[in-house]
Amino acid sequence: MQASPNALSSHHVAVIGAGAAGLVAARELHREGHKVVVFEKDDQVGGLWMYDPRVEPDPLGLDLTRPVVHSSLYESLRTNLPRETMGFMDYPFVTREGEGRDPRRFPGHREVLMYLQDYAREFEIGEMVRFGCEVVNVEMIDSGKWKVKSKRKRLDDNDRGDDFADHEDFDAVVVCVGHYTQPRIAEIPGINLWPGKQIHSHNYRIPEPFRDQIIILIGASASAADISVEIARLAKEVHIARRSAVDDDTYEKKPGYDNIWLHSTIERACEDGTVIFRDGIVILADVILHCTGYKYGFPFLKTDGIVTVDDNRVGPLYKHVFPPILAPWLSFVGIPYWTFPFPTFEVQSKWIAGVLSGRIALPSQEDMMEDVKIYYSELEASGVPKHHTHNLADSANDYNKWLASQCRCSCFEEWRIEMYSEILKNWRAMRNMYREEWDDDHLILQAHEDFNRRISNKVQR
Repeated sequence: MQASPNALSSHHVAVIGAGAAGLVAARELHREGHKVVVFEKDDQVGGLWMYDPRVEPDPLGLDLTRPVVHSSLYESLRTNLPRETMGFMDYPFVTREGEGRDPRRFPGHREVLMYLQDYAREFEIGEMVRFGCEVVNVEMIDSGKWKVKSKRKRLDDNDRGDDFADHEDFDAVVVCVGHYTQPRIAEIPGINLWPGKQIHSHNYRIPEPFRDQIIILIGASASAADISVEIARLAKEVHIARRSAVDDDTYEKKPGYDNIWLHSTIERACEDGTVIFRDGIVILADVILHCTGYKYGFPFLKTDGIVTVDDNRVGPLYKHVFPPILAPWLSFVGIPYWTFPFPTFEVQSKWIAGVLSGRIALPSQEDMMEDVKIYYSELEASGVPKHHTHNLADSANDYNKWLASQCRCSCFEEWRIEMYSEILKNWRAMRNMYREEWDDDHLILQAHEDFNRRISNKVQR
């Protein structure tokens, strides 16, 4: 149902985070007529795409009091999606001339950061951002508004200063903080007595520390594939352990490599430094590297238990965006994964902006809650674990089409959808070469024809 256009209103909205999600949220909210303030704890836009060579003192990231390094990028990281599918729909991620630019179809992380910086400049988003401003508390107050308390560094002439707190009231809050900072760790029986070193990929940057060592790597994601190959160039051996119990008789060399082995899941770790796999193979290892993903976390958000994170399910959220009881005044951008990240952020942001202005109507609180319950029941009936609640691998197209229908905006182009499917097939078939070899040139041509039409239309306007 669409709200009456005569009911449009403007609100004072806080956006938390100036990564890709925060930038597009700010733009869409501003376009809808809202007054926007973006809080960003760093000194530039980019979020997780700002590479930081530092690592945390706790290599597993379990110590909640540790100084947190936000970025999880490793030095050699390249995108696992082609730039054509990554970019925002009305600001294509095309190659650009200039110092430090990366023209590859699957560029390195610095190129993505530069693209986001270009985007922020193009739409003057930087004017809305309070840099060096970390949000430490968000809670609803008696007036129904949201009090946002932030901490920032006050600098004097000697470039020294003390943190100071500030607070401001907002009509609505949009949370755009990402979910690649708080590591998830594999549970391994006996690990507390195992004498070796453990590290999560959040704290992996370069392969040199693993030279001549025997590494057990847990995980099967794109980053796990990249890191295992990179480490193998210097390590003595790399043993890749599955995270699930599928094919527990696996034990073979990775095709094309002499020092990478594929294993079943880990049975237990032992006090003598060995690790035993479920197929009986025993490895004396120096390091266990967890490439096991991340946990959602919003330590600044106080909702009296209305929004919780339970086994990595953020909920209850209507369509992964609105908590029914607090909608539309609290929302989240970027919760789902295994979708088109930036374009999905874009349509989520359009939806939020339109709902807040009154141009788009939400169902009743009861109907939204019922929808969430039905979704959870369907996941359970399908055998999907709770921690995969926000995994859209099998439903991304339907989800994004639904969002676009709510916004009455164009959905994702057919070439983008088909290209995404082709890349996934290519990745599964040749994980080490999918960034260098592909056979979807006809889709690339369609993409660039589409980009050129959009650029031409902008010039004409």
